[in-house]
Amino acid sequence: MVKVEGVGTALSTAKRGTAAGPGVPTKEKELAEVCALFADLCQYFSQQNMDLPAQVLDEVRSVSKLKVEDRIARMKGLNQELMEYLIAAGLGPEIRQ
Repeated sequence: MVKVEGVGTALSTAKRGTAAGPGVPTKEKELAEVCALFADLCQYFSQQNMDLPAQVLDEVRSVSKLKVEDRIARMKGLNQELMEYLIAAGLGPEIRQ
């Protein structure tokens, strides 16, 4: 399994955000949601013994340096890329909840 620097910070924020109540700013809640989805996708890749695409790893390493709004947009894009990758690999429908 590949450890991705920068994601730990985002996932830490995600865990705090999902556990927090109404006092958490809306943007941080949204970031928590997209980071949680990314974590779910990474777990799925791991369970399938698949590596994350190299370009996703390269991009996620720099996410923590972005402003919150930009992090949200970038993580949404990365999640989309991972979903498209799974669909192209013929594994897309299995991940739907």
